[in-house]
Amino acid sequence: MEILENFIVFEGLDGSGTTTQLTMLEEFFQQNRNRLSLPLLYKTFEPTNGSIGNVIRACLRKEYSLLPETVAMLFAADRNEHVYGNDGIAGRCRRGELVVCDRYVLSSLVYQGLLCGDELPARLNREFPQPELLIFFDIDPEAAQERMAGRGLKEIYEYLEFQVQVRGRYKSLLPRLAGQGVRVEVVDASPPPQDVAGAVWRILREMPIINHKP
Repeated sequence: MEILENFIVFEGLDGSGTTTQLTMLEEFFQQNRNRLSLPLLYKTFEPTNGSIGNVIRACLRKEYSLLPETVAMLFAADRNEHVYGNDGIAGRCRRGELVVCDRYVLSSLVYQGLLCGDELPARLNREFPQPELLIFFDIDPEAAQERMAGRGLKEIYEYLEFQVQVRGRYKSLLPRLAGQGVRVEVVDASPPPQDVAGAVWRILREMPIINHKP
């Protein structure tokens, strides 16, 4: 399995704050890049905002219904473009950018694995490179649901009973990734966002691309 250097993935339950933390990290890099000699940061997410990703997002919003197996295949197709397409993740990492992605392969193994079984998501995603670092934002599912209470219409996965299963499946799969050479860090996502951001930075600053002599 290939480990892609300079690639970080944020994972967590819906409502765990992965998107908030990625936005805060981007702002930190913009404000401190010159002072700390930081690399260029590229913020991205899955599903993407490309043509395939937009189909997935419409399905998540319940605009139409697709079989779980179809959704799993769409996620893999979107990811293939995301990783290997023009200005994709792989190319950016290899030219020295720090790429941070909100959700990646592990999300498919967790979410699609729960809905259509392990075999299909594992087969669809086995050739994708894994990140150098994966941060799992851990939070009680009920607390995550409270955070999402004001979002309006829930997406298809944003229900407590399902999110309890999601958390359990993440925790069962994280050791497997660590055993394959991915640096896996678990961050308590329940404190205020600024405190969580501090924990994230303490992890990131140990990466070779950041922990260097100017």
